[in-house]
Amino acid sequence: MPKRILVAEDEQTLLTLYGHVLTAEGYEVLLAADAAEALRKVRDDNPDLVILDIKMPGMDGMEALYKILDIRRDLPVVINTSHPDFEGNYLSWAADAYVRKSSDLSELKETIQRLLP
Repeated sequence: MPKRILVAEDEQTLLTLYGHVLTAEGYEVLLAADAAEALRKVRDDNPDLVILDIKMPGMDGMEALYKILDIRRDLPVVINTSHPDFEGNYLSWAADAYVRKSSDLSELKETIQRLLP
């Protein structure tokens, strides 16, 4: 059974891209356009890993990170953002990995492979 990855991303083109690329890598991909939807999917769909954008409308990714970990402490979370100022922010340290958004998804794919043995 393929590992299930939840991608929370408010930019529709990136959400679609990640969905296609990760599906091609053999994962089952769940998509969420905002943090509230991501939280519902964490509760209802039991993902194996979450890829979480930081800057989203409504609830931001940092608040969502802590709510996700309240639901499932064991769930690996990868922060994926284009905002480098969050990398040194101690609030992001609760995540298992921090990957900067890039047109080259190799770092993201390597991080997923490392966290999902």
